[in-house]
Amino acid sequence: MGAACRLWVRRTCTLAAMAVGSRTRAGFASLKIAGFRNYFFALIFIGFAVQIQTVAVGWQVYDLTRDPFDLGLIGLSQFAPALLLVFVTGTVADRFPRRIIIGISLVAMAAGAAGLLFQTASGDPQVGYILMLMAVFGTARAFYNPARQSIVPNLVPKKDLANAIATTSSGAQIATICGPVAGGLLYGLHPYAAYGTTVVLFLIASILILSLPRLTQDLSKRVNDWETLSAGFRYIWDQKVILGAISLDLFAVILGGATALLPVFARDVLDIGPTGLGLLRAAPAIGAISVGLYLMANPISNYAGRAMFTAVAIFGTFTTVFALSETVWLSIAALVVLGGADMVSVLVRSTLIQIWTPDELRGRVNAVNQVFIGASNEVGAFRAGSFAAVMGPVTAVLIGGIGTLAVAGIWARRFPELARIRRLDGT
Repeated sequence: MGAACRLWVRRTCTLAAMAVGSRTRAGFASLKIAGFRNYFFALIFIGFAVQIQTVAVGWQVYDLTRDPFDLGLIGLSQFAPALLLVFVTGTVADRFPRRIIIGISLVAMAAGAAGLLFQTASGDPQVGYILMLMAVFGTARAFYNPARQSIVPNLVPKKDLANAIATTSSGAQIATICGPVAGGLLYGLHPYAAYGTTVVLFLIASILILSLPRLTQDLSKRVNDWETLSAGFRYIWDQKVILGAISLDLFAVILGGATALLPVFARDVLDIGPTGLGLLRAAPAIGAISVGLYLMANPISNYAGRAMFTAVAIFGTFTTVFALSETVWLSIAALVVLGGADMVSVLVRSTLIQIWTPDELRGRVNAVNQVFIGASNEVGAFRAGSFAAVMGPVTAVLIGGIGTLAVAGIWARRFPELARIRRLDGT
């Protein structure tokens, strides 16, 4: 009997190990595709560049003015171009090769970063010029984002799309973990080091993207009339599941937006300096990549809608915890948890959009989606900065966390179709 039990245990362990190995291999299925690998590594370089630049600009501007309202203006200057150009950027992503659009946009971002470097080297950096350069960056990103979001289904087969989205989200978060720390260290070494590194990383990423092979893409050939330009809005409005997912994320992050105030918390609340600011900015990414890696091997296969609402509620709860915390380790832990919750919301929303949208319409739909994302981040930053200027950073973030919890409850009643979504493949 003992030998039989040992044999059963050994066979069970062997089967379990085979299952784990199979799941791990499945988790990296999309990385076996050469073109997708180039895209994946380009995203990591871009993620590093954006995070280093964000830390450097935020610290530099707040150091110059000590006014949290200016931190909100940084976000607004990046969001405004995406909003103003929403009818153009999506149409461009549907009518022209997406890899070319991404490559040109990255070169423009590198030029904006070079402008920040020269402005700093002048010895008398002006906040107005910095905001203008961030608007240039925002314009390039307005064209970059719809093409970036839309190109993934052109790189991988449909069966690997959910895995590819989880992989890119996790890969971007790798850079988001290390990028803020690198940004704090580089800026502490010298602002030249931070901005110079950003220029180089954007240029490397552009080379990787432009080296992608020609991709199969259903180019839109319709005349650019109002019906064509507004097709993305109409599609989202008709698809209530997508509308609910996008708007839920929009209002949750607008209200939650504590990230823009991290320089204030690092300097005035927790007193941990620029290196500590890098750690605070990295904390949400630590949570996001942990959840992302788990979801790569264990994709959401049931109750996806409920998972999204639960994640938004967790995001709001730990935003509130962060606001009330006066202890460094608790603040970092709260940011880790809310970052993990945000990853679930991002994955559900992104997968729904990519799988349910026709390729010839995907650029316009993603342009609208990027406006929502930009609003949730940049307008959220403006909301947080404005509130903080009037009532202080702690109260501003606390109100946002409570508001996010309220939004989760209201949207669950307003969009029951989203709550009932079980699978992410459109079935």
